Amino acid sequence: MPSVILAAAALVTFAVSLATGPAPLSPVDVIAALLGHGDDAAKLIVQDLRLPRAVLTVLCGAGLGMAGAALQGLLRNPLASPDLLGTGNAAAFGAVVVLALGMAGTGSLLLPSSSIFAALVSIALLLWMSGRDARPLTVILAGLALSTFAGALVALTLNLAPNDFLALEIAFWLLGSFADRGPIHVAIALPFLAGGMMLMLSQRKLVAALTLGEETARSLGTDTPTRRIALLCGVAAAVGGQVAVSGVIGFVGLVVPHLVRPFVGGRPDALLLPSAFAGAATLTLADIGVRILPTIDELKIGVLTALVGAPFFFLLVARERRRRDIG
Repeated sequence: MPSVILAAAALVTFAVSLATGPAPLSPVDVIAALLGHGDDAAKLIVQDLRLPRAVLTVLCGAGLGMAGAALQGLLRNPLASPDLLGTGNAAAFGAVVVLALGMAGTGSLLLPSSSIFAALVSIALLLWMSGRDARPLTVILAGLALSTFAGALVALTLNLAPNDFLALEIAFWLLGSFADRGPIHVAIALPFLAGGMMLMLSQRKLVAALTLGEETARSLGTDTPTRRIALLCGVAAAVGGQVAVSGVIGFVGLVVPHLVRPFVGGRPDALLLPSAFAGAATLTLADIGVRILPTIDELKIGVLTALVGAPFFFLLVARERRRRDIG
């Protein structure tokens, strides 16, 4: 039932996104444009501008939400998320290197490939640094170290960019945005995000078994290196595909699973699909927000998610501290 409700919420926000923008279009005009009817201006706005943007917010939000739930289940750590553990910054570094060297534009498959590879390397380093039986604090500290290091590499790459205009363009791109995204970006992101989510869903048994402990999961034959690698590849594909088309968008992978968890219980495997639907609705709603806020220039969506997500993270840490004190 939670999945059905959240899927409906994602569809509603998707429809609202199609009707939101500086050009006033009624729902009838939007539907007519989607069906190829109406005037040419409306068809251009809806089909070439709003539809790709809405599809991307749904895809990227779903990928980030599921990636956060998968990492929290794999690491058995409620504070785990792609951005806090350095995966987002690492993916950004992979993309920035390609852009700064002029090896590919935002419409090239080399961009998501580089992002995904860097994200996968960061996750592998995180697991190696934290160890098999690491405590939650160890994982978070290792993730923060990786995130800081990857952020420093991004800054270094921008500093060494061949010209200031390119560095400025990349810096604004890193803030996260779905503005001016078209069908080519959907075509690039779709296989990576969809493939990544399918990989994560295929390892639900691993996520469920890890709730019993790693020793028990290994004795059941569920916790194997192949399964872990498949799950991590799914996380890397989802995060890398998202970063490649929209820049860095933080806190979605952290916040969404915690919002959904009270409605699905304590099973991490049952959290994956609802987190995907909730992530799609949340990111699409945030994108609607940046378009209707009365600002001179459209606010970057990565800025908005950070402004909302950071206080949530503080509350989460405070709650964990209270639980530890009471215990």
